[in-house]
Amino acid sequence: MTMVNKMEISAGEFKAKCLKLMDEVASTHEPVVITKRCKPVAMMVAVTPEKPAPLFGYMAGTATVHGDIVEPVDVAWEAEVE
Repeated sequence: MTMVNKMEISAGEFKAKCLKLMDEVASTHEPVVITKRCKPVAMMVAVTPEKPAPLFGYMAGTATVHGDIVEPVDVAWEAEVE
């Protein structure tokens, strides 16, 4: 995976400008590569927020019905016995 607009910054400079770089990455969505002795060691990228699950229908297809749920059962309940 190649990224066209990568900004490289040394670890010492990153340490001094970390908060500003975080804001910049969040707004531009361009990654920042952090180097140590001119070798890349880390990359800061923007996080894309996940879409929230829909309120209605999110459990569709997760339940199964066994038997008839409308007809009464043949067993007497304790509340019915006098």
